[in-house]
Amino acid sequence: MNSLMLALGAGYIALIVIASLLICFVVVMLILVPLKPWFMAVVSGAHISMVRLIGMRLRKVDTKNIVLAYIMARKAGLDISVVDLETHYMAGGNVDKVIKALIAAHSAKLDLSIDLAKAIDLAGSNVVEAVETCVTPKIIEVHDIAALAQDGIEVKVNVKVTVKTDIKELVGGAREETIIARVGKGIVSCIGAAESYNALLEDPAAIAERIQSMGLDDGTAYDIISVDVADIDIGRNVGAKLETEEAEKNKVLAQAQAERIRSIAVAEEQKMKAKTQEMKAGVLAAEAEIPKAIAQAIRNGQFGVLDYYKLQNLQADTAMRNSIAGVEENKSDDED
Repeated sequence: MNSLMLALGAGYIALIVIASLLICFVVVMLILVPLKPWFMAVVSGAHISMVRLIGMRLRKVDTKNIVLAYIMARKAGLDISVVDLETHYMAGGNVDKVIKALIAAHSAKLDLSIDLAKAIDLAGSNVVEAVETCVTPKIIEVHDIAALAQDGIEVKVNVKVTVKTDIKELVGGAREETIIARVGKGIVSCIGAAESYNALLEDPAAIAERIQSMGLDDGTAYDIISVDVADIDIGRNVGAKLETEEAEKNKVLAQAQAERIRSIAVAEEQKMKAKTQEMKAGVLAAEAEIPKAIAQAIRNGQFGVLDYYKLQNLQADTAMRNSIAGVEENKSDDED
């Protein structure tokens, strides 16, 4: 009887231990296994093992995000593994965008692999937008590119560049800014090569044709489909302005040269006046010596008194004649 009781007690204890272990196992499973994502995967036909889900949770991966992306991929007929999605998530990528881009590319019959889509996403590009642009081209507007035609007239051009994404060149290829810069450079080249602004106004399509023939999309992530001139405006007459400024500059230089010549002439005139005054002073000094010479001649007996009076009469007569002829007045006017 005692042995039976002992056996029953041991069995009871064993049942309690087994039940406890089961409860612990269930609790652990509830904690570790994301049952809702697992159930969603099962009913959607995209089975994911519990071990895989437990591993995701331990690696702190968003299991719901991965499961939903995997379900979308399988429903769209894409051959993608959960490992690819988990790896991309852990690398910092956007799993949802990658899957949507792959689905769009698959529907449009584009050659886009999972590795390329992941690389585009990790490179910082919007992979969904890249696929959409590849299917539906977008327009890049280039505004107010101004340059001078050969006749000196400023011409401003606005163009619209239609491009589509080159998926294979998206990683490492130049972006929209490069397209805008190259198109601007091509417009400047076209305007500068035109003989006159009228030629550009008469045939604006020539600008588009020349730009498109330059191969401006080489090394970029886009293929240029078309270039269309939206507007052409005429700006300033820079050539005329430059000619006016040059003429004004030449005028100033000529005026300066003329002023220099005038200054030299004035200086020369003043020099000649000074020399004339010097010569007049010499004449006056010489004339001042005449009375002394006459007096000395009279003392020496070389000049008589009658001769002196005759000289005085001759000088008086000369002065009268000059007065009548107006010589002194003319001389005074000349001196003034």
